[in-house]
Amino acid sequence: MSPRFEEPRDDDRSGPLDRRELLKYTACFGTAFLAAQGLSARADEPQTSPTAPAGKRYDMKKSINLWAFPYPQAMSLTECIQLAHRAGFDGVELNYALEGDLSPETSERELASIGRRARDIGIQISGVCSFLYWPYSLTGNDPARRAKGLELAKSMIAAAAALQTENLLVVPGAVTIPWLDDVEPVPNDLCYQRAREAVGQLIPHAEAAGVYLNMENIFANGFLFSPQEMVQFVDSFENDRVKVHFDTGNIMEYQFPEHWIPILGRRIQNIHFKEYNRRGHEFNLEAFRPLLDGTTHWPAVMAALDAIDYRGYLTFEYFHPYQHFPEALVYQTSDALDRMLGAK
Repeated sequence: MSPRFEEPRDDDRSGPLDRRELLKYTACFGTAFLAAQGLSARADEPQTSPTAPAGKRYDMKKSINLWAFPYPQAMSLTECIQLAHRAGFDGVELNYALEGDLSPETSERELASIGRRARDIGIQISGVCSFLYWPYSLTGNDPARRAKGLELAKSMIAAAAALQTENLLVVPGAVTIPWLDDVEPVPNDLCYQRAREAVGQLIPHAEAAGVYLNMENIFANGFLFSPQEMVQFVDSFENDRVKVHFDTGNIMEYQFPEHWIPILGRRIQNIHFKEYNRRGHEFNLEAFRPLLDGTTHWPAVMAALDAIDYRGYLTFEYFHPYQHFPEALVYQTSDALDRMLGAK
């Protein structure tokens, strides 16, 4: 009797995963996780990113932005600064708002007191940041809004000086603000012109205050998309008060921070370390992650910064303080920075 061969049934799941099924699992769990389960060929995995050379330590300073804290809803400014110090940070970056501890309603004396309080606790103010550059864009089409933005920026310069920090983050302009559908885009050439005019008006105030105007790279605003454009913009002022505030996460959707750093070079005066996760394939604030929980090539970033002799602050910026046990994010970030710096 000849052997009987049966065609495999369509619902036979005993064999290896077919390509379609494997792709579905990969989209959900990622190739690294599947490889660990023996469901994906390890040879297809990208090579592990190189780590810093054994014993290599980087001489840079740890800082954290106040947005990583539940402030002001659950913690006071002093409590945030104290927590940052306990977690081992060298600096904390404060955010200028329309009202509150750091705002136009805060007197110079009160600002100076905040700076002294931080130093007494044992931590420095690493810089001043602000969300106000968006609703009061320096390049917007509404002249009244532009004027308000310029006055706010001047107030921020004064606030930085009173706090005794030399760093002010500046968003020089925006072609578009993607979350505002009813705002008419600004033509690129007009945006560039208005941005130069605004920064030019701020320079005398920055010189008098001893504060750096640090231009931040933000791809979502449609302005200064490449490191070459940023270099051209900054250098056009021929003034050492105009520098760069480099943000690693803001370019990660399309580009790579380790490629920008050598081109920007010593123009980089201050830095935001924002982790970014490309696996989601969609830009929103959820794409920004706690440090090391993303796709940034941090060993390459650290090596690039070291190559240009950057010795300033590495400030973690994150917009989602933990709902429960918010101090955990602060301590986790400090630990991650220690490892990136070679301190652990």
